[in-house]
Amino acid sequence: MKIELVLSPGGRLRLETTVEPEFDCWDAPDAIVQKLTDGFARGNADGLLALVNEDISASAPLACRYFRQFTREIITALCRVQCGNASELPRALAELSPEQSALDAEIMAAPPMRGAEYINADWLQSLHGELITWVTDQYKPRFGPFAEWVRKLNPAWKSVGKVSFHLAENKQDTSGAYPFAFLATFIHRLSENDVPRHLPLGTAIKTYVNDRNALLALLKPVQDAAARSKLIAGLLEKREIFRPQAWTARQAFDFLSDLPAIEESGVIVRIPNIWKNNAPPKVKVSVAVDLRKNQQLGVNALLDFSVQAVLDGQELSREELAALLNSNDGLVRIKGNWVAADSDKIRELLQQWDQAARSNQQGMSFIDGLRLLAGAQLPGSPNRPADEANVCEVHATGQLQQLLAELASPSAIPLPPMPAPLQSRLRPYQLDGVRWLWRMSELGLGCCLADDMGLGKTLQVLCLLTLLQARGDTRQSPALLVVPASLLQNWCKESAQFTPHLRFGILHPMAMSDDDTRACNDNAAQYVQRFDAVLTTYGMLSRINTLQTITWAAVIADEAQAIKNPASKQSKAVRGLQSPRRLALTGTPVENRLSDLWSIFDFISPGLLGSPSSFKTFVKNLNDAGGNANFGPLRRLTRPYILRRLKTDKRIIADLPDKTEMKVFCQLTKPQAVFYQQAVTAMTRELQESDGIQRRGLIFKYLMIFKQICNHPSQFTGDGDYDAASGGKFLRLAEIAEEIRSRQEKVLVFTQFAEMTEPLHEHLTRCFGRSGLILHGGTAIKQRQVLVEDFQRDAGPPFFVLSVKAAGTGLNLTAANHVVHFDRWWNPAVENQATDRAYRIGQHRNVLAHKFICKGTVEEKIDALIDEKKDLADSLLSQGAEKLLTDMNNDELLKFVELDLKSMM
Repeated sequence: MKIELVLSPGGRLRLETTVEPEFDCWDAPDAIVQKLTDGFARGNADGLLALVNEDISASAPLACRYFRQFTREIITALCRVQCGNASELPRALAELSPEQSALDAEIMAAPPMRGAEYINADWLQSLHGELITWVTDQYKPRFGPFAEWVRKLNPAWKSVGKVSFHLAENKQDTSGAYPFAFLATFIHRLSENDVPRHLPLGTAIKTYVNDRNALLALLKPVQDAAARSKLIAGLLEKREIFRPQAWTARQAFDFLSDLPAIEESGVIVRIPNIWKNNAPPKVKVSVAVDLRKNQQLGVNALLDFSVQAVLDGQELSREELAALLNSNDGLVRIKGNWVAADSDKIRELLQQWDQAARSNQQGMSFIDGLRLLAGAQLPGSPNRPADEANVCEVHATGQLQQLLAELASPSAIPLPPMPAPLQSRLRPYQLDGVRWLWRMSELGLGCCLADDMGLGKTLQVLCLLTLLQARGDTRQSPALLVVPASLLQNWCKESAQFTPHLRFGILHPMAMSDDDTRACNDNAAQYVQRFDAVLTTYGMLSRINTLQTITWAAVIADEAQAIKNPASKQSKAVRGLQSPRRLALTGTPVENRLSDLWSIFDFISPGLLGSPSSFKTFVKNLNDAGGNANFGPLRRLTRPYILRRLKTDKRIIADLPDKTEMKVFCQLTKPQAVFYQQAVTAMTRELQESDGIQRRGLIFKYLMIFKQICNHPSQFTGDGDYDAASGGKFLRLAEIAEEIRSRQEKVLVFTQFAEMTEPLHEHLTRCFGRSGLILHGGTAIKQRQVLVEDFQRDAGPPFFVLSVKAAGTGLNLTAANHVVHFDRWWNPAVENQATDRAYRIGQHRNVLAHKFICKGTVEEKIDALIDEKKDLADSLLSQGAEKLLTDMNNDELLKFVELDLKSMM
């Protein structure tokens, strides 16, 4: 497409296509033509700036190149504007108004073009003003210094009007006394191809002879650099900075040492032909840590380390090391490169590491080796030289390096055979989790599986238990799982579904017969041998003292935040258990609170983080390191022991469904169980005296009573005392809320009872430490949108309690990625509509729907019935769950609603 630039009689530049051009034209790429056409359509300034920003070839029309250069001159001038604040900008810009002589020269230089006759001084002056106005209209004081902001409009302008210091090798030096050359330049303008045009700084006075302010602005960064660097101050004082210099290696080293301060002053530093990143390479002391010969890899293995001086990973020869240590010039040539020679520090480190090696002849413990690699100097650790990252590097090698690589990326870890149906249920990231758990358990290394809620921690642990069972590790003594009471049923359900071959036992009075209790009390070690895995609660652990005397195949602490208080009774009880395999499960970030971290690690890897007092000292030292807190050593030390995958990780989320539904089985408390049993007894009596419509009403009444009791005893009694400890669902909701809060996520909590919204709100306010929102049928229509907008804010409330009937449709609440169905509607379509308040267009995260079910109650049985008849569920339940119960005879009905104590526990 051939184009030409045209000036209209009204002074408007435009781009036109032409078939038979009379004047200069350009066969330009379509993309460039479109950008330029759009730009000039908006105005002269937009078009000219588009012209400057495009890569214009030498074949472009003379008119394009003429106006491009005209615009570049103005931009160059703007890049030199110096003003202290926005109020000074108009005066500074007024000084840029072109002289008449300059305008006359521009008129004379104008090329032949359509409309060239309209180019005059007034029009050029107007065009100059348009460009400056366009740029300054875009500028806001908050953007920072004006000239710096202008430079950012186009990467090619960033260096215009700046001074550059150049350091290069002095090829003309034959004596070796002055191996470097220095030159100061400034960038006066850009070439036609956007290449900076450097001029020696000594010519600046001539260049700006008529513009003293521009000269002062140009030299100001040099003066600032002189205030920060003795070397530059000396050059400026003697005016040597205005001419080329031959430098010694020491001068070059001093210049490099001051380089950050020089660059912070606004001077550009160019070292194009010597080093990458404007810095010479450094010789470092390299410490390699590996397994000692004839040792088995594991927590009890001994480690060795070796020390050498290296440059870019290559060991220095004796001659090269001697040259380095004897150098006093700051720079020394080694392996054909100029190298920063910190000879005193290298000599000191080599001597210290040599002494450390002599004192370590018996070998280093595995824990001390990991501390060494992490740079974590805890009190009580073997003395080691100060670790300065820019001089000394410590790394694993050999088998130890391979192990740490496997733990960081476990997909290559081999696994023993696992039942095919079980393995087929695992998602790829879950299989990696099983590999990691297996490797850690085989090495005797405690570990913490800290996957996000909903990623399947329970399933991964069940797979590990399957592997231990298959190898016979659980034959003498089972694995012990310590869990909150609210999760006992979840573990049993998950095991029954995925690993029915595992023999699961529960050590809890409500789940044990009198004979089992006596057998356990008489000989706990013998009693538990009948199981592959034993479940108990944190509360029971401190009551059954004999559990501390058994060496378990594995000890697994679920919801390990329960032991985050190291002084608590249950935390001490868990840490006192004996096992070669210790595993903590948690969905909360363990690294975010240091006290939690120490307590969990004192369970999974006793001694790694030292005693509480030594850990406190260690953390204080990290916090005070050089005035800048640096917790890198602590994170590096604990990283191999923690596997944490987030739902936001692209590698994980690609493997997840957009919506995950989780059944949350809750335990009835004693008051709930008593009220429930009383309700069943009353229902039995009343059924005998009712029939027809009366019977239907009776069933509906008791169905509501059972729901209320399962929610909380106070909803049934109406006493208003919603103590969390009295309701199993309240207890489980608190545990889920803790994980959600720790992830800074949000949750919707649905209930079908408007009277439950306030108690749930009060309970969640305590859990989150912040108030949330409530919406039910009594909420005014106008207020609903206000609540939605408040919740959708990033910093808005963390939870929203809603009644299903009032909020099950229509609302967009994508700020939440958790949905809790506190009580079930028992109609999948209705529940899905409620879940879809979060799972809808605009939701970019995996949504977890938590469906609460009280174990052993009518809630569990109706849920099971829905699962049996999924295809018919919608039609079956369209009239409500009471329709299902109405169709049963009395015996069937009572059996259906009775409290299943065996299932409960």
